[in-house]
Amino acid sequence: MIKDIKKWFASGEPWIWLNAAAVGASVIMVVGLLLLIAVRGLGHFWPHAIEEVRYQWQGEEVRIIGEVQGKELVDTQRLIDSGIPLETDELKVTRYLMKIGNRDAYGVDFRNIVEPLVVARERPRDLITVERTEYGNFYGYLREVKEAGTVVASGEAAWAALQERIDRVAALRHDIRAIEKYAIGDINYAMEKLRLTRRRLEIKGEDTPENLARIDSQRAVLDERYDKLYAELNALYEEIRRDSFTAEIQDGRVLEVPMERVIQAYRPNAMNLLQKIGFYLGQLWNFVSGEPREANTEGGIFPAIFGTVMMVLVMAVLVTPLGVVAAVYLREYAKQGPLVRTIRIAVNNLAGVPSIVYGVFGLGFFVYFLGGNIDRLFYPEAAPAPVFGTPGMIWASLTLALLTLPVVIVSTEEGLSRIPRSIREGSLALGATKAETLWRTVLPMTSPAIMTGLILAVARAAGEVAPLMLVGVVKLAPSLAVDGNFPFLHLERKFMHLGFHIYDVGFQSPNVEAARPLVYATALLLVIIIIALNLVAIGVRNRLREKYRELEN
Repeated sequence: MIKDIKKWFASGEPWIWLNAAAVGASVIMVVGLLLLIAVRGLGHFWPHAIEEVRYQWQGEEVRIIGEVQGKELVDTQRLIDSGIPLETDELKVTRYLMKIGNRDAYGVDFRNIVEPLVVARERPRDLITVERTEYGNFYGYLREVKEAGTVVASGEAAWAALQERIDRVAALRHDIRAIEKYAIGDINYAMEKLRLTRRRLEIKGEDTPENLARIDSQRAVLDERYDKLYAELNALYEEIRRDSFTAEIQDGRVLEVPMERVIQAYRPNAMNLLQKIGFYLGQLWNFVSGEPREANTEGGIFPAIFGTVMMVLVMAVLVTPLGVVAAVYLREYAKQGPLVRTIRIAVNNLAGVPSIVYGVFGLGFFVYFLGGNIDRLFYPEAAPAPVFGTPGMIWASLTLALLTLPVVIVSTEEGLSRIPRSIREGSLALGATKAETLWRTVLPMTSPAIMTGLILAVARAAGEVAPLMLVGVVKLAPSLAVDGNFPFLHLERKFMHLGFHIYDVGFQSPNVEAARPLVYATALLLVIIIIALNLVAIGVRNRLREKYRELEN
């Protein structure tokens, strides 16, 4: 028996089963984690039913209106000790977390209720949920719709009138945004350029009356355009402030809500399945394409998506040539010896340096030293405001390029070592130089290995947060790195990032309960983006591998 066991271990079969079990457990944990994130995150956008709960509290029956966000079993004695009067023999009771919204009226978004004190629960079809630009959701019974303070609809007719005015407000909000962010934004950008031009002329001593008159004439044209847009903007604000609606909330008060704050209103208890699915898809699209609001706890995350993808692409453009050139020198040109071996050891050790150390280096070298000198040499007119001497996307991308450089170097070196010596000798025998052999033969055949290193670099860089907090990422970026103003790509700007967005919403939010589902949804989206970027790189690598397979053989 013992001999059979020893023979079985000597055959190596137990280790095969052990490895298979480890791989299987890892796959199950990864899939389970993704499912947990997907369920917790994607479920947030479903139109949850609104409940009206009759609740016994401090000897009185009160009404609570809101969404049930979660439930848990809690020790009865623990609740009694906290001051909740329970009369039950159960050791544990169910406690519900209800999102009651109306933060402007109650001061809080959530309330806990326990099952034994619930008198009745129902879901009236006429309860409405109103998504607002501030103060969170509004829950209540719609009573009247007003136009300039005059009631124009009430009762059942109020719902249709409310939807019409929501569409009107959405169109006005779109026009206001177009003027504020694009038209007036372009004017402000042009006026800042004129200011810098004037300052540059003063520094160079070229501020002649003719040059200053030309600048003043251009500024006068911009001022005239600005005045017209400002007048148009004021008219739109007057229009958007015209309408309002009144609704009864849970404590019986009737509140008036300005329509300018309303994003959308819906009655989830009256929706059928198809309507809920359509609403759900619309909410998903708004989350992906919209901009954040309410301290990033509501709205969309498009700026963070754009910043993450753009930073990764710029990082890939920077790290690939640096890594390939370093690997080619170490493998093809450097004399192999103790110095080269030491360099390889150093490169391998760099992969284990904590990422925050790269962030500190990037802040000190790229931002303060390199960016500061660029400002002094090329942008003296902008002083004391920095242009490149402040954290931005270019410095974040360079920092992550250094962070992932060892991966690309090692992968490229391994690819170069697999190219048969006969291919190099054949190319040289046909009259090609060593540089031509590398450029036309060796590097194309190494491209699958280069892509492998790039895949690993993208996977690591996309999820890094710590160094980015020092060299470019901010909580809210007012402008994207790409716009319609020359030179169109502004890599000196700060940007938003999905990883930092998760940290900010999850740990720095003033309303943790409300922000928790967005943390899961944003985490899922970050994973999806990393997978998508990797799949694109894997597809390119596979095509290159097939292209050069015959030559390698």
